[in-house]
Amino acid sequence: MMPSWSPCGRNETSSIVIFANKSPTRCPVDVLSGLPAILALALSLGACTGLQTSAEPNIHVLLATPLTQIARPKRELVLEVTAPRAWPGFDTPQMVYVQRPYELQYFATARWADTPAHMLGPLLAQALAETESFRAVVQTPGAVPADVRVNVELIRLQQDFTTHPSEVELSLRVELIDIRAKRVLARRSFEAKVPARTENPYGGVAAANEALQRVLEQVADFTVAESGR
Repeated sequence: MMPSWSPCGRNETSSIVIFANKSPTRCPVDVLSGLPAILALALSLGACTGLQTSAEPNIHVLLATPLTQIARPKRELVLEVTAPRAWPGFDTPQMVYVQRPYELQYFATARWADTPAHMLGPLLAQALAETESFRAVVQTPGAVPADVRVNVELIRLQQDFTTHPSEVELSLRVELIDIRAKRVLARRSFEAKVPARTENPYGGVAAANEALQRVLEQVADFTVAESGR
C-alpha cells in the first residue's frame, strides 16, 4: 500500500508530537532522515497548525431606507448633528444580548462593523436631510455655522432573550439646542421593540435595522416640529 501524506510530511514508521497552541499535533517524520527531516518538520509546522485557528465573527451593519415622504414644515435653519454617545456597555462593536435583568452579554460569533453609536450619526444626519425641512444638515465638525444642534445618546441596543420570541430593544435620547440663544429647545426619549424572526444574532440584526428605521422616522418628525420653537 502506498503511504499516505499529511500537510507536514510522509506517514512513515515514526512520528514526532509537537505542542502548538496548547494542542498536540502529531507530524510524521522518518527518523532515519535525521536532522534534515526535523528541520523540514519545523518549517512545515505552520501547515500543521494553520487549520486550527478559530472562525472570524460575522460582521453586520446598521442601514436605513429613505424616510416616508410627507409634507413637512420648512425651516430656514442649519442643523448640526453631533457624534452620538453611547451609555456604558453599549459603546462597543460587540453585539449585546441579555438573558436576565442587569446583565449584558456579547455574542462571540457576530459583531457590528463599528460601534452602533458611530454608525448612527451619518444615518441620523441623512434622515434629517431627507425631510427637506432645513437649509442644511451638517455633522460635527462642520464648516457651516449652525442654528440648532442635535445631540443624541444611545441608551440601549440589545437582543432580549427573556421573551419568546426574542426582541431587539433600541432606545435613544435626543436633545435640540438653540446654539445662538444657548437654550434647550426640546428633549425626548425614543424607543422601539421589534421581535426577531430567528433566535440568533442575524435575527437580531434584522430586527435592529427595523427598529432603527422606526426611531429615525420619529426623531425626524420631532426635530422638524421642535426646532421651530
